[in-house]
Amino acid sequence: MEWLSAENVVAVGTAVAGIVASAAIFWFERRIPRRKRIGYRVQMDNPIGDDVRSGRLGRRLGLFDEAPDMADATLVLLRIENDGSQGIGRDDYTSPELHGLTAVFSDRTIRGVSVTQPTDTDHLMPHFTPERGFGYSGNTLRIPRVPLNHGEHFKLLVLLSGGDVGREIRIVGGIHDGEVHPNRSATPDDATPLFSRASRLISIMLTLSVVTLATIVVVRDDSPPPIGCAKGSLRVIGSTAFAPVITDAAEKYEKECEGASIHVDARGSTAGVRDLNTTGANWKKKGSPSVLALSDGPKPPDMPELQETRVALVVFALVVNDDVNLTNLSTADVRRLYRGEITNWKQLDGPDQAVVLVSRDANSGTRQVFQRRVLKRGEIANSSVDCARKDDPTAKVIRCELDSTAQVLSEVARLDGAVGYAELNVAAGAKGLHTLSLDHHAPSVEAIGRGDNPYPYRETEYAYTYGQPAADTLAWSFLTYLGNGNGKGVIRTYGHVPCDDAGGTPLCR
Repeated sequence: MEWLSAENVVAVGTAVAGIVASAAIFWFERRIPRRKRIGYRVQMDNPIGDDVRSGRLGRRLGLFDEAPDMADATLVLLRIENDGSQGIGRDDYTSPELHGLTAVFSDRTIRGVSVTQPTDTDHLMPHFTPERGFGYSGNTLRIPRVPLNHGEHFKLLVLLSGGDVGREIRIVGGIHDGEVHPNRSATPDDATPLFSRASRLISIMLTLSVVTLATIVVVRDDSPPPIGCAKGSLRVIGSTAFAPVITDAAEKYEKECEGASIHVDARGSTAGVRDLNTTGANWKKKGSPSVLALSDGPKPPDMPELQETRVALVVFALVVNDDVNLTNLSTADVRRLYRGEITNWKQLDGPDQAVVLVSRDANSGTRQVFQRRVLKRGEIANSSVDCARKDDPTAKVIRCELDSTAQVLSEVARLDGAVGYAELNVAAGAKGLHTLSLDHHAPSVEAIGRGDNPYPYRETEYAYTYGQPAADTLAWSFLTYLGNGNGKGVIRTYGHVPCDDAGGTPLCR
């Protein structure tokens, strides 16, 4: 028969092998599901002599010079790591206490602790404060709720007395939908394997099958164009909060689709939607203009020609300067803040510092979502140009308006007593500030995705076109790209939930 060629036999054989390998991996992952995991390991447990202050090692370390009564002194290096497949946030810890984990050193007394970690995770250091539960007493060490991305870790150098090396060291605590467990490795900083040997062999088998099949396909047709690609130019305007996502997606699309040029010009959701509506109304050529507007929330009702595509669920957060030692506000208190009724943080049991409201301009979708979802009204009038001095002496508080998310985060981190708002994923990585829970509900994409978190400051990200673009246009192709595997992968990378996902569809509605 014609189809019974050598190429087709090899192709069918490799496809069957790939299906078998996929089924095996599925069975294995169902039997041993991947979970959130925190691992810990003791990388050093050494004696350091009876007098650490006079010993050579003690002088070199210079960490515990004030520790008294150091008979039977030992030094332990403890490594805490996220060796699971998912990131871990502060709200993933299940401890009822302020801190997240507890390290117990049997038959020994803690005399001092120092936090050490690689320079590329310096953003973890602000979590190690007494206000966040960090401390020790007796033989127990309280470890804060430190958020850890996959593969991140930190180390604790602990000085102890009163016991020999090798005594039991364990960490007590829990993680939502996960576990805390001890790790071992051949050398101190070896990464623990994410998959077992059987899983790795199955993955290699599947990879070889796919590579072989791909080689056959390439040989038989050496110039297949990427599915859905379109040439031309496209201008993307609107949301500054969503701009990093759309910029990354545009760059990846351009690499995959030769001849496409996508220019991102983010100036705010309202400005973008209005610009698109005006451009479309003045469009004299056939079809729709090659313009796409991203908006944090739905368009105004007076723009009927704009066609929407729901792209992602975006979570926003209130942020405050790190000197404001609050982690939660009630919605009622937030509304009082933005009515100008709270002028000093001590009125909310915070520090004795004047409140500075750092807001977005009127074109901002982030601001509109904040007013619609949280305040249920507009903000008070602007009273300052530079966010530092009142231009209106009758104003109760300083309130300024800025053009972008990046400017808001920079000013909140710089100004004592400052509070603002931004997209969660961008705010979580900023230094000098921290996010606030609302009514004790944390801004957490994972928790919202589970359906058990009524956190209000969130919104659907919309993409708008003027009319329905033709199926062969770059605007249509790029919108389709955002909804397929590659585009959705970019959206997930930035911590958002794609609306085309099974879990995202009801949330986006």
